[in-house]
Parts: sequence; C-alpha cells; structure tokens
Amino acid sequence: MDLLAAMRIFVRVVERGNLSRAAKDLGLGQPAVSDRIERLEQYLGVRLLLRSTRSVSCTDEGSLFYQRSKGVLDAADEARAVVSQGNKIVRGRVRIAAPHGLGDAIMPKIVSIIREQNPQLHVDLILNDDLTDPVTEGVDISLRLGQVGDGNFVAHRLGHIRRVLVAAPEYIAVHGCLEDPTDLIRHPFIRVTGLFSDGQLRLVNPPKAPRAVPINIVTTISHWGPVYELLLDGCGIGVLQEIVCADALKSGRLVKLLPNHTVQGFDLHALLPPARQMSAKTQIVVSILKEHLPDMVRISSVPQSLDSLVSRG
Repeated sequence: MDLLAAMRIFVRVVERGNLSRAAKDLGLGQPAVSDRIERLEQYLGVRLLLRSTRSVSCTDEGSLFYQRSKGVLDAADEARAVVSQGNKIVRGRVRIAAPHGLGDAIMPKIVSIIREQNPQLHVDLILNDDLTDPVTEGVDISLRLGQVGDGNFVAHRLGHIRRVLVAAPEYIAVHGCLEDPTDLIRHPFIRVTGLFSDGQLRLVNPPKAPRAVPINIVTTISHWGPVYELLLDGCGIGVLQEIVCADALKSGRLVKLLPNHTVQGFDLHALLPPARQMSAKTQIVVSILKEHLPDMVRISSVPQSLDSLVSRG
C-alpha cells in the first residue's frame, strides 16, 4: 500500500466531511475513494471513519490518525519544497479560505498571480463567511474580515475593507433622499445574513462617536450577490463592501447615502498556522498576499453621493 497517498485521501475526506466532495477535489471517483479508505482501515486494523448517507465523521482513532497524517504530509511537502528550492519551483497544493465578497471580487486576481508565479502549485479556494481556523479546519491560509478572536493561529493584518450605504438613483427618485440617519427606518433595508441582526445600523460622523440607528430589514440573503442585484433594481437600500460595488458607484448605477456618515468597515486578516508549522509553499503564497491584497482592497475615486453624481453631469 502507498501509505502516503492513502493518508492524503483520508485527510481530504475528513476535511471535506463527505466522500463525494473529497473525490471531486482529488480527481477520483467516489467508489475509488471509498475503496482506498476501506483498505487503509484494513491495513491499520482500526475503524477510522463513521459513515452516513450524507457525511462522514472520525472515530477517536480516526481523529488521532488525522492529526498525525497532517503532520506527516506537511513534512513531506516541506521536504519536497526544500529539495526544489534550488530550482525555485514550488509544488503541491495550498488551500485558501476567504469570505464571499473578497473571494468573488478580489481572489480570482490573486489566484491568477499565484499560478503565474508558481505554475506547479495547485490552489484550492474555499469561500465561506464563517471563521475558519487554519489549524483545525484543514486550510493553509484563512482570510477573514472583522474580529478574528482567539485560536492556535497567527493573525496578520492585510488591509481594511470599507462598507457603504447605497441605493439606486431610481429608488431615490421615487422615495426621496435621506436627509438624516433617523430617515433610515422609513426605507426597506436589504441585508446579508449575519449582519445588523439587532436591527441597528452603526454610523460614524467624525468626530462624534458611532451612532446606532434603527433600520427596517425586509429581506435577508446569505450571499451579497442577490443583495447587490436587488439594490440595483431599486428594491430598497442596503450596505455593501465597497470592493463589490465600486464599478456601480463609479458608473452611477448606485449612489452613496448620507455622505456625511460612514458605515464601520472590516479589517482584513490572514490567519496562519504558527511559524513552526508553516510550509514553504504557504510562506510563498503569504508573501504574494502581503504584496498585492492591500492595494487591491483600497478603493478610491468613486462618487460620494447622489449630489456628486448630478454635479458631474
């Protein structure tokens, strides 16, 4: 048995929590993955996974074997990278987790740069808006917005994502401008799941302290894309990350509301394993992120309000 190859399959199954998803990642058929796991269990003489129709989970022995296998595989990748350094060729696979907005708007460019500079490196990009711990959840790098909390990881700040309160000019033409934050409650608010759950929008009007203002939430969606489309269609007002709506602001399809106030943004961090656990390939990708992400998330030269858009015309 090729124990190293079997370990890679087992680790991917555990991290994906599903045989079919792991098989797709590995470019194998699900029966082949299932067969490899069964042969591994027979070889070791223990049950590693508990299977159901939808998911798999580790036995106690499986959890222990997963942790040890991760260490062995990382060491193997590191050894290969060290040998290849003389040729400056990085091989293997790097898994990056990122939130949807950043993943949709910026990460395709980042992946393109990584692949251009390291054509032998395979990139897995996993998009979700949950906090992903790179040590416990099977990724090499986790890009997160906002508070990152505590964990067995090191956080590196990479920039700041601004957020904007916006609406379509057509919506404003029908329903009128917002003159004061207290006007917000009169307008239908469209939000992304998990944001503004207390029904309050916190606005900053320097030098004053942030002000919490009631909002009228009428629609909640788990991804920013449909929120963006509804706002373009004039269905209400809402808050978007500036990186996902910069083009619409520049073209005037969306306008900023309450231009004297700002919505608090998010700091962007890269969550990384402790330095002693970081592979050479991860270090190379992190250097690319540090070089390019800060400039990519910095948006400038967009109209500040409906008034500025009108004055341009």
